[in-house]
Amino acid sequence: MTGPLSAILGFGLFGVFCLAFTEKILPVPPSHVLLLFLGMTAAPDSSMLAILLAETTVASFAGCLVWYGVGRRIGFDRADRLIERVGRYVFLRPATYRKLGQAYRRNHVRVSLLAQFIPTVRNYLPIAAGALCLPALPFAMATLLGATIWNAGFLLTGYLLRGSGQDSFTVGLRIIVIVVALETVFMLALRYGPAWRRRIRLALG
Repeated sequence: MTGPLSAILGFGLFGVFCLAFTEKILPVPPSHVLLLFLGMTAAPDSSMLAILLAETTVASFAGCLVWYGVGRRIGFDRADRLIERVGRYVFLRPATYRKLGQAYRRNHVRVSLLAQFIPTVRNYLPIAAGALCLPALPFAMATLLGATIWNAGFLLTGYLLRGSGQDSFTVGLRIIVIVVALETVFMLALRYGPAWRRRIRLALG
């Protein structure tokens, strides 16, 4: 995989943009792998790291807007059928998509933000946002913030691991732990958040 990635990176920042944008449309390679690789190989100093963060965030944001536009165009029913047909091929369960779509109706800003921390979900949940005709500006702001935090975390991790001498297995294991932890936090917030808020309000009177 590093061979094709290195070849694309030969085009400089344009190659970085294309990689980050394409990953948002079809998550191959997954964003955490791509961002870690960029942090380790394409950021010789902190200034270039900042440029990479801006470049990849804009590209990720652009990919989200593409899917948002697709959702607006095809509508909710057709979007639901699309995920039903192709979701399993991109590791997105239709049940998860529908549950998050329902959560979108209750609090689209929070879900737009938190969705950026879930692999695969972060790629395709903007389809639901568009299909539900959610307000574009709050969606865009929450998505941009979430993408910035996500990209910064993995780029910085890769940058700090640069020259550390750690083997790929160790790095890969750490990536898995980070991703699983983020996914667990999101799903817990989605499932138990409303109940916790009700309990807090009752406790406070």
